[in-house]
Amino acid sequence: MSFFNVYEDANRAEAYAKLEFPGTYYLAYRDLPAIIAEQITGRVALDFGCGAGRSTRFLQNLGFSAIGVDISSSMIELARNADPQGDYRLVMDGDFGAFESASFDLVLSAFTFDNIPGISKRQELLRGLRRLLKAHGAIILLCSTPEIYTHEWASFTTRDYPENRHAKSGDTVQIVMNDVTDQRPVIDLIWFHEDYLSLFAACDLNLVGHYLPLGREDEPYQWVMETSIAPWVIYAMKKN
Repeated sequence: MSFFNVYEDANRAEAYAKLEFPGTYYLAYRDLPAIIAEQITGRVALDFGCGAGRSTRFLQNLGFSAIGVDISSSMIELARNADPQGDYRLVMDGDFGAFESASFDLVLSAFTFDNIPGISKRQELLRGLRRLLKAHGAIILLCSTPEIYTHEWASFTTRDYPENRHAKSGDTVQIVMNDVTDQRPVIDLIWFHEDYLSLFAACDLNLVGHYLPLGREDEPYQWVMETSIAPWVIYAMKKN
């Protein structure tokens, strides 16, 4: 199955690179410091699918020595431009050979698995990340819930794509970001909670945390559905 990542487009990459943590994205990262503190003791991290480096810089601010890796040369260039002192590396798809086994306390993947097609490819990548994990380390996946593609949000709209409601596991879905000037739809792949549970089991990983962050009324955002439906899901896993 072929799949074009919209962020390979130079204009989209530039728009996404300027995006930090507005609106609905705030919920994606709000609880991560507490979750990481609960699951992780060491301070060496790999940011898999780092994009323009937003999540890598997030880890740096939490005190991690973090390496960001991505298959997109344009994204790596943007990450290096934004953070010249950071460590950002271009990798071939699924090639983790530059890293020693059991070398990271934390592997973070923020939204990357929303763009990985095919069960076998997802298993290949997650097994590769598992190999890099220290004995007591953790992999944390930040992913979109299926519901994000069927509702309206502070930062997203899906009203023009009613076909999302009928999508099955691995189907493409479309969503538009309100927080960037580029209003072309982002094309993601929809995966359900049961798909992730099967993925973790196939990769010999134990799910130790499952989080669905909701918006709160006291937060400085005009929430739409965020207080009642979680747009994001966070999974924490450790080796069995």
